[in-house]
Amino acid sequence: MAALRVGVVKEVATGERRVALTPDVVVKLKDAGLEILVQAGAGAGAWFPDERYEQAGATIVDGTKLYADADVLLAVGLPDTAQLRSGQTVVALLQPLLNAELMAQLAQQGVTAVSLDGLPRTLTRAQGMDALSSQANVAGYKAVLVAADSFHRFFPLLITAAGTSRPAEVLVLGAGVAGLQAIGTAKRLGAIVRGYDVRPASREEVKSLGGQFVELTSVESGAGEGGYARALSPEEQAAQQAELTDHIVKHDIVITTAQVPGRRPPLMVTKDAVARMKAGSVILDMAASDLGGNVEISRPGETFVTDNGVTVIGAGTLPSLMATSASNAYSRNISALLLHLVSDGALAIDQLITDSDEIAAGVVVTHGGSVVQPATAALLEKESAP
Repeated sequence: MAALRVGVVKEVATGERRVALTPDVVVKLKDAGLEILVQAGAGAGAWFPDERYEQAGATIVDGTKLYADADVLLAVGLPDTAQLRSGQTVVALLQPLLNAELMAQLAQQGVTAVSLDGLPRTLTRAQGMDALSSQANVAGYKAVLVAADSFHRFFPLLITAAGTSRPAEVLVLGAGVAGLQAIGTAKRLGAIVRGYDVRPASREEVKSLGGQFVELTSVESGAGEGGYARALSPEEQAAQQAELTDHIVKHDIVITTAQVPGRRPPLMVTKDAVARMKAGSVILDMAASDLGGNVEISRPGETFVTDNGVTVIGAGTLPSLMATSASNAYSRNISALLLHLVSDGALAIDQLITDSDEIAAGVVVTHGGSVVQPATAALLEKESAP
């Protein structure tokens, strides 16, 4: 039986510098009996030249041959769907709940779509596959550095012959993986750091990193399923914003990280709050997207200064700004998932679905010509209802 051919795609999204598979992990997959094809230049943005892949045992091919020959395509984001063919499998961060119509299209094409977004994050055996966490970790670290670069003062307390510089006061909204990494990074840079999250369990996590937890009395527990925060009701959001605003305006830097899978990010910083902040303050919205963000006036991928002197950063794909580290982590995640889906050198998705494998149930979005992931299928059904 011919070896399963795994293709590594050169990312097509503007500004995306990550690569799905790094040379070190190519060796691991080769040892598992897989044949690795890498699109020419796929790793260049993350400083992995083609020669490194060849030395690891991969074959460098052009895009046309990659899409034509690969049985499985590995990518960070959605690859070129026009070149996909029936019987192929795509493994990537596909955001199916935001791209439900596209998932239906892939099903019609006969493409099996596997999305790391759907991984059950509470499963211990799935932790090594958790790309959302690994990339959020990178993003939280980079968010602080980007905000610091736009802040025109020191982060730490400095006592010098020229005088004393007080420490920056940083507020991180959302204490998931990205938020906790941001809190820890800002603390290591010497800032006074505070964190807030609607999930009560995050209080001790914030404190363990040296941050102070902001206590709000207007919102009850916002803990949701699968380790995520739940979406707050409109009334809860309004009460939260009013109380949060009084905290926001006291800080020099505000970093927002709150997201709800498949939904518009919760609004946490209103334009009125921005208008009350001091000149020279910085807001970085990690949730900025075409759906909106945590900051009412942020725009995805754009940085601007308000009339009252506040720098607002609508963070783009922050992991792409640290493409080497982000790719190293993502490569380990996606390879672990791929090897879980492979048995005796072939894809075993049918068997995993038959066996009610929890990992496959979460990540396999389309298969056998149908949308099989329950959440995406339900969304499509709702959208098609009269």
